[in-house]
Amino acid sequence: MIGYYIIIGISMLVSWWVSSRLKSKFEYYSKVHLRNGLSGKEVAEKMLRDNGINDVQVISVPGQLTDHYNPENKTVNLSEAVYMQRNAAAAAVAAHECGHAVQHKVGYSMLQLRSKLVPVVQISSNLMQFVLIAGIMIMAATQSIENPTGNRLVLAIGVIMFACTTLFAFITLPVEYDASNRAMKWLRDTGTVTAEEYVGVKDSLNWAARTYVVAAVGSLAQLLYWASLLMGGRRD
Repeated sequence: MIGYYIIIGISMLVSWWVSSRLKSKFEYYSKVHLRNGLSGKEVAEKMLRDNGINDVQVISVPGQLTDHYNPENKTVNLSEAVYMQRNAAAAAVAAHECGHAVQHKVGYSMLQLRSKLVPVVQISSNLMQFVLIAGIMIMAATQSIENPTGNRLVLAIGVIMFACTTLFAFITLPVEYDASNRAMKWLRDTGTVTAEEYVGVKDSLNWAARTYVVAAVGSLAQLLYWASLLMGGRRD
């Protein structure tokens, strides 16, 4: 299992670094105040109106980086700081979340696919670690001269579960990048932000997207490790 812990350690280190950079970027661009004086809430409402979306509500939710779009009740949920503040960072986040609302309206295929996978991923995420560990134990307990790799059925089920979460992570990438592209295009084309403010918006969203890239690559690395055990690789 040493190899697995090395993968986990590297993934956590890279994730921490990217998250730290993201936090510092947002702190920096939160000091770039919008000349139009719009708050994150007002930016979101304007983008929704401009895209002909009248049935989505913009609401405030507690916490930091808790911003998200909920397609179930059609709400753009903005963290308290983003909801109230009037800066480039808030505009970037608000417009990005509205980008998901636009995806929902136009029937963006990757968003629809991700939504369909949510129930499967929820089950897999809750059970896969237990199944994988059980699979390793069963393999070890059933090894023999006739069957040197042991019974691999349970481990195979665990690997399939992990593959579902990895697939979900990679499907999330185009969804997030597309939402950011929609946000940046709207902010630029409508003149909601100035050229200087747009630089901050683009930089903020690029770093936010990198967190999803790190998560997807880390998940793939772990999947390959478990798959190597299933195929008869070493456990050390």
